[in-house]
Amino acid sequence: MEKTNPSQSSKSSSGTVINLKQGKLPPQAIELEEAVLGAMLIDKKGVDEVIDLLEPEAFYKSSHKNIFESIFRLFQNSQPIDLLTVSADLRKNGKLESIGGDYYLVHLTQKVASSAHIEFHARIILQKYIQRSLIRISNEIIESSYKESVDVFDLLDEAESKLYDVAQGNIKKSSYTAQNLVMLAKKKIEEIANKDGLSGVASGFEKLDLLTSGWQPSDLIIIAARPGMGKTALTLSMARNMAVTKQTPVAFFSLEMSSVQLITRLISSETGLSSEKLRTGKLADHEWKQLNVKVGDLEKAPLFIDDTPALSIFDLRAKARRLASQHDIKLIIVDYLQLMTAGTTSKAGNREQEISTISRNLKSLAKELDIPVIALSQLSRAVETRGGTKRPQLSDLRESGAIEQDADIVSFIYRPEYYGIEEWDDEEHSSSIGQAELIIAKHRNGGLDNIRMKFIANLGKFEDLQSNDSPYEFQSKMNDDDPPDESKGNLPGPDDAFDLPSNGRDDMPF
Repeated sequence: MEKTNPSQSSKSSSGTVINLKQGKLPPQAIELEEAVLGAMLIDKKGVDEVIDLLEPEAFYKSSHKNIFESIFRLFQNSQPIDLLTVSADLRKNGKLESIGGDYYLVHLTQKVASSAHIEFHARIILQKYIQRSLIRISNEIIESSYKESVDVFDLLDEAESKLYDVAQGNIKKSSYTAQNLVMLAKKKIEEIANKDGLSGVASGFEKLDLLTSGWQPSDLIIIAARPGMGKTALTLSMARNMAVTKQTPVAFFSLEMSSVQLITRLISSETGLSSEKLRTGKLADHEWKQLNVKVGDLEKAPLFIDDTPALSIFDLRAKARRLASQHDIKLIIVDYLQLMTAGTTSKAGNREQEISTISRNLKSLAKELDIPVIALSQLSRAVETRGGTKRPQLSDLRESGAIEQDADIVSFIYRPEYYGIEEWDDEEHSSSIGQAELIIAKHRNGGLDNIRMKFIANLGKFEDLQSNDSPYEFQSKMNDDDPPDESKGNLPGPDDAFDLPSNGRDDMPF
């Protein structure tokens, strides 16, 4: 009896031979699924790179779903992931035989030699999954559209919601009960109480931390200023305070300056040696010793700098995820927002729409990783043309109003000295030389304030402004260059120091 292969062809009623290859199959990548799972079984690094990228539903083959679920379970329980542990977990859950037994697991490990391209392969699997999801959602929308009883606006809302879920990668997302959320909130409050009231990442600036309670997880913070105001200097000072002093892992994405330039500026602020000296290399012997000693703490700091030019928002998200997984970073700094690209090939949109996409994705990234994201931004020239103090306003944010909407905190840097103004516009008319103001113009979860800081221009460094900080030096005879002749006992007294007459005790000002 002749056997036919049903997978190859069949005959229709008319006698025409139909090849099954002419039919439509759902988008899939079985071989890549095998390669990814095989790489995860033989290399822990492979697990770290894609565990947060994929989910069981992303796999087309049901046996692959079960294997990934097993790997994910082991990962959550901080257990080792290899051929033996996955096999034991599948056996425990009664799914080993359904996936093809130990033989199939061995077969997967033989598919690859390493996890070299695992992330690239995982993204293709994810793309196929998104395509299948779009097909499923489209079919559901088509079916609902034929129903006369369905309100068209409800249908539009449903379609929009489902497509948005796909775009955000939240096709299956669990919800929390009020009870669970209250317990989580209470636990967080207890943790804050043990941290001296700082619920977020401390910036290292006392007044700023009092106002914000530290940079909060999932917040998008915008620091905007005109060129030359010290945006990079401020964020570098923050990064130094966090990474060097507190040993808090920080990721710094610099689109403007190279990584070597940034670290040189950090060395300058750490050692007290000017940038000019470091650029020329003309250091005295004691300065070389100073350099070698004081950079020790900087070398050990968990600071990660990426200077990829014209970085797209999607590349940044991928890099940030990897850094969060591998190094547990607690803060991301982007310098600066306008130099980023949206990463889309479409030329239809304008620059304003592109900036909106970038700011929206930065906020999504902050929520996804549950860490604060600080993005620097340029201001428009409207500040320069305005009279008066030239303090920036929210309307001065360049290219997009979406930045203001998406941000949880919007702050501006203002240095009157930059405009040749040497006094603050307060009642005391105190000197503004060597000082700056951090203006908190929007604060979604707190108050607004103008915080004054000390700016050291030659070191490119910001510090807390102390009450005794003053650009002026008060002269007295105690500051004379010639040292007093101690052998003769002619040390200056208080009368001499303040140029008071010997009989002028009654005229003391205090």
